[in-house]
Amino acid sequence: MPVITLPDGSQRSFEAAVTVAEVAASIGAGLAKAAIAGRVDGVLVDTSHRIEADASLAIVTDKDPVALEVIRHSTAHLLAQAVQSIYPTAQVTIGPVVDNGFYYDFAFERPFTPEDLDKFEAKMKELAKADHKVERRLMGRDEAVALFKGMGEHYKAEIIASIPADQEISLYGQGEWFDLCRGPHVPSTGKLKAFKLMKVAGAYWRGNSENEMLQRVYGTAWRNDQELKDYLTRLEEAEKRDHRRIGRELGLFHQQEEAVGSVFWHPPGWTLWRDVETYMRNRLSQAGYVEVKSPQLLDRTLWEKTGHWDNYRENMFIAESEHRMLAVKPMNCPGHVLIYKQGMKSYRDLPLRIAEFGACHRNEPSGALHGLMRVRAFTQDDAHIFCTEDQINAETVAFCSLLQAVYADFGFTEVAVKFSDRPEKRAGSDETWDKAEGALKAAVEAAGLQYTLNPGEGAFYGPKLEFVLRDAIGRDWQCGTLQVDFVLPERLDAEYVAEDNTRQRPVMLHRAILGSFERFLAILIEHHAGKFPTWLAPTQAALLNITDRQAGYMGECADFLKNQGVRVDTDLRNEKIGFKIREHTLRRVPYLLVAGDREAESRTLAVRTRSGKDLGSMPLEEVAELIQSDIAGRGRHSLEG
Repeated sequence: MPVITLPDGSQRSFEAAVTVAEVAASIGAGLAKAAIAGRVDGVLVDTSHRIEADASLAIVTDKDPVALEVIRHSTAHLLAQAVQSIYPTAQVTIGPVVDNGFYYDFAFERPFTPEDLDKFEAKMKELAKADHKVERRLMGRDEAVALFKGMGEHYKAEIIASIPADQEISLYGQGEWFDLCRGPHVPSTGKLKAFKLMKVAGAYWRGNSENEMLQRVYGTAWRNDQELKDYLTRLEEAEKRDHRRIGRELGLFHQQEEAVGSVFWHPPGWTLWRDVETYMRNRLSQAGYVEVKSPQLLDRTLWEKTGHWDNYRENMFIAESEHRMLAVKPMNCPGHVLIYKQGMKSYRDLPLRIAEFGACHRNEPSGALHGLMRVRAFTQDDAHIFCTEDQINAETVAFCSLLQAVYADFGFTEVAVKFSDRPEKRAGSDETWDKAEGALKAAVEAAGLQYTLNPGEGAFYGPKLEFVLRDAIGRDWQCGTLQVDFVLPERLDAEYVAEDNTRQRPVMLHRAILGSFERFLAILIEHHAGKFPTWLAPTQAALLNITDRQAGYMGECADFLKNQGVRVDTDLRNEKIGFKIREHTLRRVPYLLVAGDREAESRTLAVRTRSGKDLGSMPLEEVAELIQSDIAGRGRHSLEG
């Protein structure tokens, strides 16, 4: 006689085992109709799941965010059913949920075309409208292997054969079609109402380039048509903001095969880079950091001591010299410990904040590289704080305050925090991890920040906080991190003399605000759509003459503004002023300063912004003050719009 406890604390008793759907029906017909899944003691299950004993239960409807996972998983099955309805010889392989949607890999005799995607989507809508009941059944492993082999589904049979023989296999069917899956799924295909197939791409079986090439069909699925429409609008806006496109348009950077995963910075892009670097250097200096520079190549023995060789070897570039194996550093941490160890430190020297704009290299797979977002050669705004355990709270609070101020200056005001605890593959004892996780939780709470848990995603040497920015079109980007490390100081024998004259290990706080410069600049480009706040704009003002008679005056204005710290371009071409204004607007120059005969005679400039706002004519000195004020405000109160 199971007793079911509902989210509001109320309880319902049943005389025998009961399904999630039956509990929903006992509450009301409306809830029964809306039910998509259930959470039994926190575990997501089908509505057909039978509850045998006392349990807590939450009915999942499409108003619940977790419903998206079930909807997307089920829509992947809907796609597979549609494909095999149209092309019965197509074999299915895997079809997982991914960010914003799903994909399914197929083996077929020829490449799918855009016309095929249209057919698949139309068939999916037909199957959804038919509202086929989705049913789960269990089968022995060997029986399931034989079943799928008999159907000609060799890939699926191979997957099942890799499962231990004593495990039952879960199959889900809808109509006459069924597939291997752990679930859960929606109760019927009619629950799938808002989906779209996006593209087809190649994918190797089991991700191994030595295996056969399959066809991966990507799709997106949402709870309702409005969510789908909003997502497609965001995609369209994201395409317009793509940092690679804007990088080409503004001449910021380029990449090419001769330097895979690296960046060629052009003058405007390098101006942007230097502005960000100078800003960060000043911020760190004000916050009490000292800047260092550590070597690029470090001996293998050091990486073995730190644990990186065992935990990170596949991501490291290796070099050999005079029978010694060296690694190009993928991070700056060990070098900073070696700098710390030069000369005995006292408790009076702590906290010691060591910062470096360190060039790092990681051997990322070529298929994972993506513009500035994912590169092999990058620079980190890296720093390590060596402190006592008693100083962890204060240092965390100070760091979080600095980080939020920096993000605000770059135009990011929504920042979420995630707490990532111990990963499966890690260094250090459970006792050490308990201490590190407890210290970091206490510190983030002392900083007054709300956080969500991100289980198992800590660094191999310690738990971490991840700081996630939300950009102008609602996308989230993880940038900053703070990690508490008791492991590395122990492994590299870092010490300080405590107040009682004993030798103690310092705690090492690994922290970054921007993370990778390259990636952060890509995020910055897309967030602002290339319309950088004036303080970051590679060209802050363009001087445009109407006729050749103003050329001399334009030269005087350029010299004056440059002396006031304004980055200026002077356009004296024999073109119509409308053409010049349009061209520099497309270049996203914040201020367009126009002079004809009247302005030259009165020593004024007609001021326009890239958004088309006319600020009228004003003396040259006032123009300089206006732009300087905008620069100083970091764009928070910009007049240019």
